[in-house]
Formats: sequence, C-alpha cells, structure tokens
Amino acid sequence: MNITALEVQPLTKAAFAPFGDVIETTGAELRLINGGTTERYHDLAKVEATGEQARVLINIFRGQAFTPPIDIRMLERHPLGSQAFYPLQNRPFLVVVGKDEGGKPGNPVAFLSQGSQGVNYHRNVWHHPLISLETTSDFLVVDRGGEGSNLEEYFWPDSVFRIERSSV
Repeated sequence: MNITALEVQPLTKAAFAPFGDVIETTGAELRLINGGTTERYHDLAKVEATGEQARVLINIFRGQAFTPPIDIRMLERHPLGSQAFYPLQNRPFLVVVGKDEGGKPGNPVAFLSQGSQGVNYHRNVWHHPLISLETTSDFLVVDRGGEGSNLEEYFWPDSVFRIERSSV
C-alpha cells in the first residue's frame, strides 16, 4: 500500500477555481435590499443542474467530525449537477478535490475552510465526501435532484493519501 502525505493549503478563490467556487462574503458584490435593512451578497456560486426532470435541492447535512490523521481512499463526482456546502456553525472543514485524468481523479489536493467559507463543486469535479473537523457540524447543501445517475465513485486500489494532524 502506497501512502502519500497531503499538504493542506488555505482555501482561496484563485487556488480553488479549477474545481468550483469559494462561497464567502469577502470580495462579493454587496447589494442593500429590503429598504436598506438587509445586505445581499450576490451571485456567490454557479449552481448547475442538467438532465431529465432536473431541479435544485436545498438540504442540511450533519457531518460527524474526523480527527487527523485522515486517510483519503476515494473521491466522488456528480456528472449532472454542482454541489455546494456552506457551514452553518462557522467551524473549519476540509475540502479534498482532484482533477479529472481520463475518467479517474488525479492526486488529490486538500484545502482548509476557516468556517466562514463554503465551496461549490462544479459539475463532474472529483471530491471527497464532507470532512467536518472539531465536532459534528451542520452544512447547508445545494445540489441536484431528478432522474438519472448523478454519482460516480473512484477508490484507489493501492494508494492512500493521508492528511496528518500537523497539516490541519
């Protein structure tokens, strides 16, 4: 079994752009609405939903906490829609993604959200399922519902990518 250490990097819009959108208020277009009593941070992510009877779903996911070291053995992707995660309790979480290499994910890349940032994985982007840190955490999740198979998983047969405590 080949084990490769993953370095965790800060989650920034530029670094994450090949995989999707960083959802945060910093640098967002601000509009005052409702007679000036509400700030609207406008158009933070591109929501995608394709296929027969496609529709956008809004969910709350409750993710159990992981404690490093964390082994990454698989990634998944959604060919028919994007998937967005936004933390509801301002807690950090890990984002692990990989570029597509001929229908399989390449070596994963890990990012740390500080808890005031969410992510929107573009359609067909390989990513690890939710990785909460510290404690069980709730996330607002926007993704696709409708007909068709919208989940592909890839398990590395002989490799593990490990996130050590010192990287988080």
